[in-house]
Amino acid sequence: MLLAVMCLMAITASSQNTIKVRVIDGETNEPLIGATASISPTKGAITDVDGYLEISGTTQDTITVLISYVGYRDLTRQITFPRTNEIIIFKLTRGEELEEVIVTSTRASRTIDAIPTRVEVLGSEELAEKAIMRSNNIAMVLRESTGIQMQITSASSANQSIRIQGLDGRYTQMLKDGFPLFGGFSGGLSIMQVPPLDLHQVEVIKGSNSTLFGGGAIAGLVNLVTYTPEQGRKLRFMLDQTQALGTTFNSFYANKFEKWGLSIFTSGNRQKAYDANDDDFSDIPRIRSLTINPSLFYYFNDRTKFRLTLNATVEDREGGDIEIIEEEGPGIYQFTERNQSDRYSYQLTYENRLSNRQVLRLKHSLTFFDREISEPNLTFAGRQWSTFSEVSYSSGSTKSSWVSGLNVYSDQFTEDVLVSEDRGYRYITLGGFTQNTSVLSDQVSLESGFRLDYDIDYGIFALPRLSLLAKLNEKWTARIGGGLGYKLPTIFTEEAESLTFESILPIDINNMDAERSFGGNFDINYKTAIGKNWTFSFNQLLFYTRLNESLVFRQNNQGQFFYENADGPVDSQGIETNMKVTFKDFKLFANYAFIDARLKFDNLIQQKALTPKHNFGAVLIFEQEDKWRIGFESYYTGRQFRSDRTKTDDFWIIGLMAMRKINMWSVYINFENFIDTRQHKLENFNITDHFKPQLPEIWAPTEGSIINAGLILDL
Repeated sequence: MLLAVMCLMAITASSQNTIKVRVIDGETNEPLIGATASISPTKGAITDVDGYLEISGTTQDTITVLISYVGYRDLTRQITFPRTNEIIIFKLTRGEELEEVIVTSTRASRTIDAIPTRVEVLGSEELAEKAIMRSNNIAMVLRESTGIQMQITSASSANQSIRIQGLDGRYTQMLKDGFPLFGGFSGGLSIMQVPPLDLHQVEVIKGSNSTLFGGGAIAGLVNLVTYTPEQGRKLRFMLDQTQALGTTFNSFYANKFEKWGLSIFTSGNRQKAYDANDDDFSDIPRIRSLTINPSLFYYFNDRTKFRLTLNATVEDREGGDIEIIEEEGPGIYQFTERNQSDRYSYQLTYENRLSNRQVLRLKHSLTFFDREISEPNLTFAGRQWSTFSEVSYSSGSTKSSWVSGLNVYSDQFTEDVLVSEDRGYRYITLGGFTQNTSVLSDQVSLESGFRLDYDIDYGIFALPRLSLLAKLNEKWTARIGGGLGYKLPTIFTEEAESLTFESILPIDINNMDAERSFGGNFDINYKTAIGKNWTFSFNQLLFYTRLNESLVFRQNNQGQFFYENADGPVDSQGIETNMKVTFKDFKLFANYAFIDARLKFDNLIQQKALTPKHNFGAVLIFEQEDKWRIGFESYYTGRQFRSDRTKTDDFWIIGLMAMRKINMWSVYINFENFIDTRQHKLENFNITDHFKPQLPEIWAPTEGSIINAGLILDL
């Protein structure tokens, strides 16, 4: 009987199976400690410090193993016995809703969920999608963000400015890797000359945020963060073609070696003049542009590194009479506007980690921008030199961190073709700042900062700022913050751009004050997971900004235009609502913005022109990793006031995009605005003056439906 029992136990043991598993990160191949593997509700195991686990005692011929880990997508696999004792490798991918995003704009080196200042981040996936839709500039990237409006300032050049929460483009500070490269004269055409392919992420802070970067960020700031090389080569080529006669070729290379790192981005765009409504006047100008951006990195050791970045963009764009542009004849309208521009800059960054808690950073940049605008009987040309130098010191711990520094910003504009009065200027601003980020408790964090600027012409500006983050529980968080801002006056505004800077008098610094602002915002955020397949997040923002001493565009009896300070404020207030729902491979984004921007001067209170109160957007995306990406989007823009106080129509823009990835290749097609919404259809767009067309104000798309397709090669 004893022999029989022993034989039965041996048979039972031989029928029980054992699996050995290792769980690692799908990108870094690092072990995931504490990942869970389960084959039933009661049987499973947890990985050790090296990512290994073992499950034994199953008698089934086929089992289903579920691997899960916080912040990663679940992975399921069927295993059939008998099998060898080889270790089964599970590679998990991060779940987008829990992926950590490190923000650089606040210089706090914290994740987006732990920063008291409200920051919106467009990550690499969103940028890749927008690059498919518009590969030669970032206008599409910014236009589809809640509360941001891309305003066309010239129908001939198709130049656009970025408006945040209803305020003009000059109140938004544009940065690239933390350097102010697009201010004053160089702000012209800036959005249209930054391709998105080499960007790692785009960070947007809405509302006054002048503590770290100085004046200009009254409506907010946009920081374009480029890729830094990592171990392993990144090489991408992209070719894009539109039915509107545009071709773009982009390439990007990055690699990190033992001591060196290198990245090189190049972009070339060739666009023929395109007439969407057959009126012989271009709706997309002829463009020839080339951009080259190399960056060199040197790592002295684990604590010290150096970066040198060069930027060069040359562009020639011409809009107007199609026949003249294409040199096919005398043309009907006898009018063209030609913009020739050269943009060159370099940025130097030196970083030394003195200890685990102390960092010294040195920055310097030089920017040169040259632009000439030519029309019949009119030429405007000028050159701008601007520099930025900064030394900053960071210290502290995860509980309380400090960053303090000094910087100097210079901006000099010289007009090449002299008019009756000199419109050139030279500003030199010295600034000092300090900012503290403190974790007061597990639930509350506080970010406070103060900046003191001195400008030779306009004096001293004191700029305090305060932001508070409250984690109400695991699902609810709230932020509240506010601060002061200022902007030095120049002639480079949207109104002046639309007039090609003709008959505009210079700024009189003796009788002009700098524009000043104060404002704040409050938002509350909710996010949760519903079962294993659903996630839901919701954000509600309330904002308010008051602008004092704002520049007002006037015309005198001689037909000349000039600026003066308004005798009342400009108020911008409203709400932004954002929602995101995910289900397996589907993602739904929806947003709504209500913007009430009011001019309260000249004994009037009226809604700001070309500023719609209501905007709505929705995007549905289906994505299978390394296979398909399909997106459908729709955007609604409400009615607006023209400058003459008449109202425009409202309109919808609808688009569809599909991309298929096959090994190293990706092929895509995009139908932008496929319902062909055009301002030509919504109002009378007649061009009467053949030599100096008086074009209507642009408040809706003019290029109509655009279809583009292309190839991407990743090596």
